[in-house]
Amino acid sequence: MRIGELSRRTGVSARSLRYYEAQGLLASVRSEAGQRHYSDAGVQRVSLIRQLFDAGLSSRVIATVLPCVETPGDAGVVDFAFAAMKRERDRIDAEIAHLVGSRDALDLLLDANSRHRAELAGAVSPASAGCP
Repeated sequence: MRIGELSRRTGVSARSLRYYEAQGLLASVRSEAGQRHYSDAGVQRVSLIRQLFDAGLSSRVIATVLPCVETPGDAGVVDFAFAAMKRERDRIDAEIAHLVGSRDALDLLLDANSRHRAELAGAVSPASAGCP
């Protein structure tokens, strides 16, 4: 199938499919006219690539994980893919912890600002005190 059909069948843009190919995540064969042609297995491959991207993996990490799909019986490849995904999960956990810390710091600032705003709202201005 050509790139447009793969795009329609997967819901992934042709631009993204070309990117996947450039990153070594997806393969095609070229016609004499230079058009990309993909096998029917490309649909499943793109679906897996999307799942891996949705899981927060970069194209670099995905490239290290995909050999597990190509050689699922190779325990070394499977272990390597598992370790790569575990490292990424640990990285994501660290990012989450950092974001929670940032949110907590922002909450402190919002609380201080809320108290200040309340103090300002409670202050009597000269105009409301009946001053000319």
